[in-house]
Amino acid sequence: MTATPAHTALWPAPHARGAVDATVHVPGSKSVTNRALVLAALASEPGWLRRPLRSRDTLLMAGALRAMGVGIEETVSSNSATTHVDSGTGTGTATGPGEAWRVIPSTLHGPATVDVGNAGTVMRFLPPVATLADGPVRFDGDPRSYERPLHGVIDALRALGARIDDEGRGALPLTVHGGGALDGGPVEIDASSSSQFVSALLLSAPRFNQGVEVRHTGSSLPSLPHIRMTVDMLRAVGAQVDTPESGGEPNVWRVTPGALLGRDLTIEPDLSNAQPFLAAALVTGGTVVIPDWPEHTTQPGDRLREIFTEMGGSCELTERGLEFTGSGAVHGIEVDLGEVGELTPGIAAVAALADSPSTLRGVAHLRLHETDRLAALTKEINELGGDVTETADGLHIRPRPLHGGVFHTYDDHRMATAGAIIGLAVEGVEIENVATTAKTLPDFPELWAGMLGN
Repeated sequence: MTATPAHTALWPAPHARGAVDATVHVPGSKSVTNRALVLAALASEPGWLRRPLRSRDTLLMAGALRAMGVGIEETVSSNSATTHVDSGTGTGTATGPGEAWRVIPSTLHGPATVDVGNAGTVMRFLPPVATLADGPVRFDGDPRSYERPLHGVIDALRALGARIDDEGRGALPLTVHGGGALDGGPVEIDASSSSQFVSALLLSAPRFNQGVEVRHTGSSLPSLPHIRMTVDMLRAVGAQVDTPESGGEPNVWRVTPGALLGRDLTIEPDLSNAQPFLAAALVTGGTVVIPDWPEHTTQPGDRLREIFTEMGGSCELTERGLEFTGSGAVHGIEVDLGEVGELTPGIAAVAALADSPSTLRGVAHLRLHETDRLAALTKEINELGGDVTETADGLHIRPRPLHGGVFHTYDDHRMATAGAIIGLAVEGVEIENVATTAKTLPDFPELWAGMLGN
């Protein structure tokens, strides 16, 4: 008997029989883990990453750095993540064998081949690293990765002295011909399609001969919290960074050349990946606790406290973690998500179950993510009976009684978790390719079942 391919398999989204009451240990942040890997690889001494996320995107980053000569040692040698779920208490946790990674910097080298999968952080953060390698580094990935914008990084690196072959595509596949060093200096880019263009240049800039001065010349810059995350993490390893927030020019970031320190860093939980679990409390009128929620963070997911409270919940930071409780009612919201666009799919799913309309603005750039998230959300929610329309920069959602059906994911992890949220309140929802959640949230189905006490 032939097994059903993962990308076509249907997962019956569990329907909540009542209010959830669970503690969910969310794995480490992808955004922090992948930035930490790059900075540790470029440091002047070994460092440790503790409680890193072990998912497709982070393993692709680690594999790419290894291909260029960086040593990355895991404290446990098992090849698969393990999920612990206590169905009696509704407590779930996902841990991987990479509970600590030791990163040992080395002289970067080519020839090397990097598989980026469909990870924006890998395809954008590593070409600048590859300019420091001694030899060519080829970048390739999933078919969707060819459609995602990369021109900002490519054009900027060329302006800074790099040689890159992309056959004029401004996208993957491409080859960076590393020369062992890069001049660096001032560069202008339009990062309006992805803040990762800025972060990509800043992360490697301390190793450029002249550092870098990045000037954003386009329209509004999305996902600014992720740039702040990059800056904070650079400063934590000894880099000198001048930013608009620290009194510099608007839309200009300067990094001074210098050695980076090897640090011992514990990775925060991924607050964006906490979203579906918090949404479960909101949708079912229950309570979910997320341990180790940081008091201060640059993660965009921290804004969920504000957004989901406005949509009908309440939350409190306690010794247990973030305790979030739904009121039993879900309200619509008008909100600009420009800085936190990755939260849009989960918010759209909750809005489809609300008691009043919602308007989500400022997220036109989501058309260029893992899939066209605005078109995908519109199609999938509407096929379950919803009433969603695309706007120039977002979605307008009018709640309607929903029914079961297949919720397609388009190989997008956040589409899968959005469908699971709807499935809590709507019987008969089946998620196509729930396995795509492994991109950033290993063992999501087991965590979801554990939360529900299944």
